[in-house]
Amino acid sequence: MSQRPFVEQHLTSRFLFGLGVAGLTTALAAIYGFQGAPHEEDTPTPTTPAPPEPPVAEEGHIGARPVVAPRPTGAAQPGLHRLGITSGRDGLIYVPSGYRADQPTPLVVLLHGAGGNAQHGISLLQSLADANNLLLLAPESRAGTWDVIVSDYGPDVAYMDRALAQTLSHYAVDPAHLAVGGFSDGASYALSIGISNGDLFTHIIAFSPGFMVPTRQEGKPRIYISHGTHDTVLPINVCSRRIVPQLRRAGYDMTYREFDGPHTVPPDIKSEAVAWFLGAAH
Repeated sequence: MSQRPFVEQHLTSRFLFGLGVAGLTTALAAIYGFQGAPHEEDTPTPTTPAPPEPPVAEEGHIGARPVVAPRPTGAAQPGLHRLGITSGRDGLIYVPSGYRADQPTPLVVLLHGAGGNAQHGISLLQSLADANNLLLLAPESRAGTWDVIVSDYGPDVAYMDRALAQTLSHYAVDPAHLAVGGFSDGASYALSIGISNGDLFTHIIAFSPGFMVPTRQEGKPRIYISHGTHDTVLPINVCSRRIVPQLRRAGYDMTYREFDGPHTVPPDIKSEAVAWFLGAAH
């Protein structure tokens, strides 16, 4: 059931939390007096307002669900494949070498940072996919970054819903291990979408998030957050060190890792996040 008080009490500072990486950095610099240079994958590009989406998309809701019976039997060649949903910005899926249609497989939806693309999303965990038998889905934002960061929920939620519906109908996905994750703006969006759709996503993996703007609380997904103590793009003191206590107060099962580094995702953090995802029974 939705729990609006949490959203209203903690997450409605849209003057700050709705600005995206560049705007967020500028606003925080004005308030807290730090200086930071944007990461090469985190510089939003100018966008043209998209046409209005249906109310479901505007509310940040995803309707796609895993297929339980009959089991998906679509072709599943190992490797990296384009989704083919659109001719422009689209998405990628990575099928691990050990995938079998008769065995439900963990799925991670990976969201790129601002100015990035599906390859940036996939690359977050691609090196670990075969060894851990992970399906990876990386949709692309319709513009330079995710919709709610520059405006409100809409086209990106609708596209993610389509990408998930196609993936869940084509592949055998383990409904007990279905995560949404990302880096930087992608991590912020993963937290927002994951909390709003916790009846679908069992886990959330957020590498260096800046904010969260869920529309409601659904379910109780487990959450993994990491952040570098020397991050100058999204400084830890005003980002994860504020986000994590909010989530803990709201009763979420949290795993939080700080590391000695900048705005990045170290290999050991990636490995730990995957081990946590596969080992934590939902």
